[in-house]
Parts: sequence; structure tokens; C-alpha cells
Amino acid sequence: MSRNVAAPAPVVHETRSADGTVIAYEKVGSGPALVLVDGAMCARDFGPARDVAKELQDRYTVYFYDRRGRGASGDALPYAPEREYEDLAAVIAATGETPYVMGQSSGAGLALRAAAAGVPMRALATYEAPFVGLRPGKGGRPKNYLADLEALIASGKRGQAAGYFMVDMVGAPKFVPIMMRMMPKVWRHLETIAPTIVYDAKVMWPFEVPVEELARVSVPTLALAGSKGKPEMLAAQEKVAQAVPGSRHGVLAGQTHQVSAKVLAPALDQFFRSVP
Repeated sequence: MSRNVAAPAPVVHETRSADGTVIAYEKVGSGPALVLVDGAMCARDFGPARDVAKELQDRYTVYFYDRRGRGASGDALPYAPEREYEDLAAVIAATGETPYVMGQSSGAGLALRAAAAGVPMRALATYEAPFVGLRPGKGGRPKNYLADLEALIASGKRGQAAGYFMVDMVGAPKFVPIMMRMMPKVWRHLETIAPTIVYDAKVMWPFEVPVEELARVSVPTLALAGSKGKPEMLAAQEKVAQAVPGSRHGVLAGQTHQVSAKVLAPALDQFFRSVP
């Protein structure tokens, strides 16, 4: 008679950022180090990193972490994107080597800006950094994501902030937040982590490719997009590749912003193996 054996609990490690904030991370696999950087609303147990790590752990020692204000990591105010560059640098230091880095969505924007600030990396791969501009609001004027989010969080309206992110920023149908509320565990996570949407907005602000900043990136870089992505997302990745000196651009067939780890992993491996 067979028995279901529970998978062992992951081992969670800690490192400290430059301002003393504790950053929690996991590592799996063996081989050269690879650090994954999550996007908005994601954490080690809620997002794509664990699946990507699973696909690559036979070839890399994969590190993935809770960005500040999420999961088991700490936080400190006032916030600035530079604090998250330092967080990434702390995880990189914990690997004991100069690792590969891969960021998805706003995590890609964070990784690009960190690389431009001089955070050491062996190579950097990004998937769909959302430098897609500001969606129009009333009267056709661009919505001020940052001000709107800060006002909602300051008023304690975390659920509304999560809904604003999904509908107004990402463009999901209005019924999506309603559906999410019907999944208590998921909705609790979204409400808990909602203040960090402001952080991602500050990392991406003003949601246009920072051409002059990215010109300072000095590591081999690959900017990926999905072929089924929105035209503005595809165009943004081309512009990222044009801004980063010597970078490469690639499109993954059949993929959207929610890219399959099984499709993404071979593209990452091919690129990283090509780096001298």
C-alpha cells in the first residue's frame, strides 16, 4: 500500500541588505549561480520563480528571494529603488560568486536598473520589463499610477490597490479582482503584499525605457518577449535591447506575459552558456 510522502520543507536562508533589512532566499540545484528577480505581487511561494528554478536546477544553483516587504523578508522606510538594488546585491554576495541574473516583469526592470547602477552580474536576462507607458484615464490623460497607489495604501485600501494594479495598470477585465476575492488564500496574499505595488511603480516610473540609464549597463544582456504579448510590450523589449550596449533581443513563440517556465528555461540556458 503506497503512502503519500510530503515534500520536505524548503530551507530558507537569510542575508542582510546594506540598510540592515533581512532578505530571505532559497537556493536549489548545483552549478554556476543564477539569481531570479520576481515582479510585482510575487514572492517565493507566489509567482514564477519556483517553477523556473525547478527547470534549471539540474544545471545551475538557482537563488530566488522575497523582495523587501514580501514573505519572510523585512522592510524599512523610506523606500527607494536603490534599496532594492542593494537587496539584490546582498543576495548576489551570498552566492559567493558573480552570478547570472534573470528578472521577470517589473523584476526585469529592477534587474536592469541595478545592473546600470553597477551591481555585479556575470550576465543578465530579462523577460518583458513593462516599460509600456501609462494607460489613459479620464479625458485621455495618462493615469498617475504612483499617486493613485500611494493614496489607496495610505487610506488602508489594500484590496482596492490590488484591484487597481490588476485592472488599471495591467489591463485585466474588471471581474478579475472579484474572482480573486473568491480565493481566500490568494486574496490574503494580495492584500498583505499590496503596499509593495508602490515599490514596483517607483522602480518602473514613469514606465518608459530609461535609455540613458540603461546605456550604463556593462554586462551581456538578453531582452526577451513573448510573441503573443501586446504590441507595446514587444516594442519595449526591442527598445531595451537597443539601449543596452551589445545586448541581444529574442522572442519566445506562443508566449504571453505569463511565460511558461518550460519554454523560458531553455532560452535562458542557451544565452548564459554563450557568455564567455
